[in-house]
Amino acid sequence: MADVNAHNARLLVITPLRIERAAVRRGLPEAQVLRSGMGAYRARSTARVAAHIPAGAVAVAGFCGAVGGGLRAGDIVVASEVRGPAGVTACESGSVVAALAALGIERVRVGPVASVDHLVRGAERRVLAGEGTLAVDMESAWLAPAAAGRPFAVLRVVLDTPAREIHRPLTALADGLAAWRALRSAAPALALWAWP
Repeated sequence: MADVNAHNARLLVITPLRIERAAVRRGLPEAQVLRSGMGAYRARSTARVAAHIPAGAVAVAGFCGAVGGGLRAGDIVVASEVRGPAGVTACESGSVVAALAALGIERVRVGPVASVDHLVRGAERRVLAGEGTLAVDMESAWLAPAAAGRPFAVLRVVLDTPAREIHRPLTALADGLAAWRALRSAAPALALWAWP
């Protein structure tokens, strides 16, 4: 079941995982934070509910996997668009990047994020990178309808990369901690974006 913190109706942030929700709530305690659960099915279900939650803007925040080189664990990815099986959804990115810069966060990349229904590894990462995709997640495309005409942004933090995939336990622990800290630090930028 989804969790909501309804202190302020101006911004709704959707996070797939409990650990992502904890990071966002730590960095952005004044926003509503809704946990969707992982994967397409839960994301679709949450989007139907979230579309009716009063908020002026909607954001998705959480972890992602990098598909090409040049990104490392803890880097911020701001989606210019989200690609999924049903098509492409444009995202607000310029003002999110400006908000991150105002917080002094420099390890930021902007580009397409692809949502897939499985963990992406090896050759599949290279194919997606060849299509211009910057990172992958398992929810954003299915959460996009939650915006329901409101401003929509996707802020993801790199958890694993082609060179350091998540299935390696020690790597996952170190990179997971870096990603959690980066998400907590980046979350306040969503408030600057939604409440200029």
